[in-house]
Amino acid sequence: MSAPRPVILDLDPGHDDAVNILLALASPELRVLGLTTVFGNVGLDRTTRNALITRQIARSDVPVYAGADRPLVQARISAESVHGESGLDGPHLPIPTRGTEDEHAAAFIIRTVRAHPGEITLVPTGPLTNVALAFRLAPDIVPLVREVVWMGGSTDTGNWTPAAEFNALADPHAAHVVFGSGVPLTMIGLNASHQAIAHPARVGLFRDLGTPTGAFVADLLAFFAEHHRDRYGWDGGALHDPLTVAYLLRPDLFRVQPMHVQIDLSGGPSHGRTVADLWHVTGHAPNAQVMTHVNADGFFELLRDRIATYPA
Repeated sequence: MSAPRPVILDLDPGHDDAVNILLALASPELRVLGLTTVFGNVGLDRTTRNALITRQIARSDVPVYAGADRPLVQARISAESVHGESGLDGPHLPIPTRGTEDEHAAAFIIRTVRAHPGEITLVPTGPLTNVALAFRLAPDIVPLVREVVWMGGSTDTGNWTPAAEFNALADPHAAHVVFGSGVPLTMIGLNASHQAIAHPARVGLFRDLGTPTGAFVADLLAFFAEHHRDRYGWDGGALHDPLTVAYLLRPDLFRVQPMHVQIDLSGGPSHGRTVADLWHVTGHAPNAQVMTHVNADGFFELLRDRIATYPA
């Protein structure tokens, strides 16, 4: 068996981010070196608290590093309307018993990539601010990163504006930095994640485990479904962020396609859109692998099996 892949999860928990943390920490194929937090679904104080809570539920000692509390250029947006005031509304949330490390998230990313050249996979599932800061502060690390696997953007429509997905819109200037850096990059956008709907039967997979962690995941997904039911008329929430870790674990469950992706910084109605050249009409060389297809049943089976490893 090959050595576990070292990863850093950069996130803004968030219901689906929390599930992604649990999936990663339950997967022996990965070595989670740290959780880095960023503003996004809610403010940095709450996204960081939610990372600490999820770490505690996972009974893990992985370090947590707080990062950027605002975008590089524009004003901050947030998504309490989707995730509730806490960012993790739905389940009972314990009080964290351990805090964060003193180091800033971007500094941790820089230090860790330099210490493990060519090994580290960055897995951001929120605004790309921490990653962009690391790349701007230490451009020498860009060729040392093994891969960035980001949940954000879309090849088609948005979810926060008609054109833009939330994570991309929350800091499009940071996305512009990362997509223009030359780093090996995989984008998992709404066009893919909207294929992975946690409808009631799939939520039942986790509640039927009869474990505290299974119940926590089921409660997260039940609350998360409410927004999707109101917005789209779906019978469940799209489980966006865990597709990143699942892709690292089981790439056979997905299809990706090389594309050139530009970030719209116009300030107009398409601001924050990830303009994906699906048909290669621009002549620009691809700068990302973009996910186009998800085997949803296989994904949820993988997720259930890993959540089942948490103790009763």
